[in-house]
Amino acid sequence: MYDYDLLVVGSANADLVIGVERRPAAGETVLGSDLAVHPGGKGANQAVAAARLGAHTALLARVGDDGHGRLLLDSLRAAGVDTVGVLVGGAPTGVALITVDPSGDNSIVVSPGANGRLTPGDVRAATSLFHASRVVSTQLEIPLETVVEVVRNLAPDSRFVLNPSPPRPLPTEVLAACDPLIVNEHEAKVILGDACVSDAPKDWARLLLAKGPKSVVVTLGAEGSLVASSSAGVTRVASVKVDAVDTTGAGDAFTAALAFRLGAGASLTEAAAYASRVGAVAVTREGAQDSFPTADEVEAL
Repeated sequence: MYDYDLLVVGSANADLVIGVERRPAAGETVLGSDLAVHPGGKGANQAVAAARLGAHTALLARVGDDGHGRLLLDSLRAAGVDTVGVLVGGAPTGVALITVDPSGDNSIVVSPGANGRLTPGDVRAATSLFHASRVVSTQLEIPLETVVEVVRNLAPDSRFVLNPSPPRPLPTEVLAACDPLIVNEHEAKVILGDACVSDAPKDWARLLLAKGPKSVVVTLGAEGSLVASSSAGVTRVASVKVDAVDTTGAGDAFTAALAFRLGAGASLTEAAAYASRVGAVAVTREGAQDSFPTADEVEAL
């Protein structure tokens, strides 16, 4: 019996957001809106998104002993996330500097802070969380050696979901554990490297699958997503058409929803379709965690 539907291991940041008419070119200064501070980070975002959907969720992360860290802990608890695995201290809380243009597209620069101090030792010390979790999800805003240790501490029957963002080449050991590996176009190209010999997303999915993951999901924004496995081939999942306001955090909402539904027994295609609806609601609202819907709001869509 699992205590948690989802354990997220990853980053927790304060998002410092400024709206701009357009993103600046090199050496250029542009004026923006008033600064808004929101709880964020891919790990914390995924945990909050899953909890909002009704998943019993825990987060293993590290924040600073500062105002941003307290903001994050408050937002996690308010969403219903179990914060027993959130460690405090070692460095200032991570910060993401985000610019958002009128179309809703964003550019992000991350200062990892305490996220960079989440160590393999912290993972080993949290073994009980891993053995209590049906699905484990992580990203790459924490050290890669910590992600490797996550894979080594998975419970025998649990499922591992990875969104490799920001992208980098991945060890074979990590790739082999992914079920699925979730990537957008940029992430797919970085991970494929010289093996990216095609401009067709279906080929990316097949080439990524050949690198060892049990399954792959390629997200294509307004074009939906592709799901791929060796047994079922490549399947397109349609998007939900909405007017995007802000895409910040939408990928995290998609990943969390997909991981949650997989743990509940959905097929990869079913989970991706549900995750598309969750992401569609999220992009119609400003912010990251503030935009994440409840299960009832997803059903209403």
